[in-house]
Amino acid sequence: MPSAGAGLKQRALTILWPAFLMAGVLEMLVFVVVDPSDLRWFGGEALELSRQAVYTVTFLIFWGVIATAGALTALLSAGADEINADRGRGWPR
Repeated sequence: MPSAGAGLKQRALTILWPAFLMAGVLEMLVFVVVDPSDLRWFGGEALELSRQAVYTVTFLIFWGVIATAGALTALLSAGADEINADRGRGWPR
């Protein structure tokens, strides 16, 4: 019998891996148009980060946003039986 942790790991990887790939694609599309050295803060000051730091930070932001969207989609597409499946074991705690 598979453990509950294995199902959670599978679900997390099902969300994170496509998000990782799409964050890479989005990063390429954005930085084909935008030069990292031209980026400025909202107040007008130039970023004091290297190109590689800008690429890294934006990639992590893109990955986080896309993974959040995927997790919300997975949560909203789950049925009530799947969400409430754990209630029979040790409920209430």
